[in-house]
Amino acid sequence: MSLTDEDKNWIKEQLRTVETSLLTEFYKWASPSEARQRTHTTALRAIDLEMEPLSERVAKLEGK
Repeated sequence: MSLTDEDKNWIKEQLRTVETSLLTEFYKWASPSEARQRTHTTALRAIDLEMEPLSERVAKLEGK
């Protein structure tokens, strides 16, 4: 049994529809996650900047 060109075109359209739906849903899911990740990254960098002088002070105290 072989597929007609009409059958092949219908399958291609269905695949395109599914692919578009999947990509749309992934984008909806990923956008908020990416924003949260950026927020967390910024917060962690700020914490690292605050911790650096404290770590240096502790190292000096431990060295004495």
